[in-house]
Amino acid sequence: MHFLPEKIDDYVVKHSQKEPQILKELSKETWQKVLNPRMLSGAFQGRILSMISKLIRPKRVLEIGTYTGYSALSIAEGLHPDGKIFTIDKNEELCSLQEKYFQKSGFKNQIKQFVGNALEIIPTIDEKFDLVFIDADKSNYINYFHLIIDKMNAGGIILSDNVLWSGKVVEKLDPKDLDTKVLLEYNLLLNSDERLETVLLPIRDGLTISRVK
Repeated sequence: MHFLPEKIDDYVVKHSQKEPQILKELSKETWQKVLNPRMLSGAFQGRILSMISKLIRPKRVLEIGTYTGYSALSIAEGLHPDGKIFTIDKNEELCSLQEKYFQKSGFKNQIKQFVGNALEIIPTIDEKFDLVFIDADKSNYINYFHLIIDKMNAGGIILSDNVLWSGKVVEKLDPKDLDTKVLLEYNLLLNSDERLETVLLPIRDGLTISRVK
């Protein structure tokens, strides 16, 4: 998922803010105990999420795809004092690890966890969002978008992760590859919807920033 030459990528990371100690600990425990630890946002992308959140100072955040909580805690660093993050994940087995680090971080009272199908949970959350981070099953990205777009405040930001999908978006499409097919359609949607201003950044596996007009 690294598209830059290794030396350039190392230089970029070296000259960017380091992750807080609590996130180092969470990352280490994720790699030790959880399947597919590569799904972790990681230090560099975590600092990007933190920076964006600090620039926005969101009061209401929706995260689709909690995993072990690394990205939620990164975003929480920029929360408005009265802010709240609503984070959803389908994997109940990860709840205790999430809870452990949310509690340790001091943001526990500002993070509300949901376990289950995000397509069913999102309509039940009666909030308008300043920031949404989509990092879940790629085959549902378009469905997630349609559920959240009317819940966005004007000027709100939608962050979409893994939009380059290891470079598959520029390769010949395998008809059986539903994830890549949906991501191709999703990337086009974000860049053509007149309600949005969008820029796709080649950060790690691709991160799109879309601003709601």
